[in-house]
Amino acid sequence: MAKLALITGASTGIGFELAHLAADNGYDLIIAADEALIESAAADLRTKNIAVTAIEADLSTFEGVDRVLAAANGRPLDLVCANAGRGLGHGFLDQSVADWTKVIDTNITGTLYLVQKVLTEMVARNDGKLLITGSIAGFIPGSFQAVYNSSKSFIDSFADAVRNELKDSDGVTITTLMPGPTETEFFDRADMLDTQVGADDSKADPAKVARDGWAALMAGDAHIVSGFQNKLQVAAAHVLPAAMLAERHRKMAESVTAE
Repeated sequence: MAKLALITGASTGIGFELAHLAADNGYDLIIAADEALIESAAADLRTKNIAVTAIEADLSTFEGVDRVLAAANGRPLDLVCANAGRGLGHGFLDQSVADWTKVIDTNITGTLYLVQKVLTEMVARNDGKLLITGSIAGFIPGSFQAVYNSSKSFIDSFADAVRNELKDSDGVTITTLMPGPTETEFFDRADMLDTQVGADDSKADPAKVARDGWAALMAGDAHIVSGFQNKLQVAAAHVLPAAMLAERHRKMAESVTAE
């Protein structure tokens, strides 16, 4: 029987490209997202002659994550890409409570719930590969994207901690993929198309980011920062004062129509 991969946030962007890479490597797929477009992604992936189950679910909730996990029908998950995420632009005081809690529930709570569930089974059989999509944003105080960047800082740190906790489970690997700005629907959904970073046409190709993540996952690497410029940003974030980093981020993320 083919191995089984679960990929969240797979309707578009990096998750969609990761799903293609898994399919190309012979994995059956469970793909999930919080939008109906996941069915179109599944139709595309089925042309590769692998089994694909598509689940439209709210991955910010325990119930949504449980629905996705139930689709395995008892089969072990050999590979999991916890890729679902949500962005949110504009100043924190201008964001509704419903919007910023949705970011936290998707990027942190739902992700941790999924990770705990799948890692428990992987560790029990001492076999499995987990990719968690963090971000270089986690290294930068995110002016006008404060909740999102902070959520990714949490995820980047969380992955490092759990990786250390499980260092004796040598059959289980945890890889953190840390991209920078990528050409996906992220900026549209985060209402950031009127920002410098949202309008920038030099954002990374999601297929390239996914290939970098997949290679690191297959090698069992702990981290991968995708893109040379992003590696430089991470290096700078370790030495520059937080106030300077926040001001740099402000220039990228503040609405050009802001007064």
